[in-house]
Amino acid sequence: MARLNLLEETRYEKLPVTVYGNQKEASLAVAQRIARLIKAKTAKGEQTVLGLATGVTPVGVYAELVRQHREEGLSFKNVTTFNLDEYYPMQPNAAQSYVTFMNENLFSHVDIDQKNVHIPDGTLDQDAVAAFCLDYEKKITALGGLDLQ
Repeated sequence: MARLNLLEETRYEKLPVTVYGNQKEASLAVAQRIARLIKAKTAKGEQTVLGLATGVTPVGVYAELVRQHREEGLSFKNVTTFNLDEYYPMQPNAAQSYVTFMNENLFSHVDIDQKNVHIPDGTLDQDAVAAFCLDYEKKITALGGLDLQ
């Protein structure tokens, strides 16, 4: 049996993992965790900085957050978001754009300030992408990093 060297054995982070019975249960638990974080940071007068994903997996999470906003008063006024990615090249109003996805599934339904929403720009010239990415990371760092990804 081949053994990995120490670097290969330890190079991955050891992240806690929770297994849920089904997707709905998982979505509700994740949304609750996000909501608790937002409420706790808001109570201290702090901004919550979230890293957000797209795709099928978080749709239930976003639906529950929207429900909590509408029915329980969960506010996104003190939330700043950074999305993981965007297609390139991509116009933000294209049906496949993550801007469109996030607006349809979350942002258009809550009270988030649009200046606090950050999604990579799929319209840049190719030679501007690297600088944009560096600036994107600097914005996250300036806010103290992500509270939750």
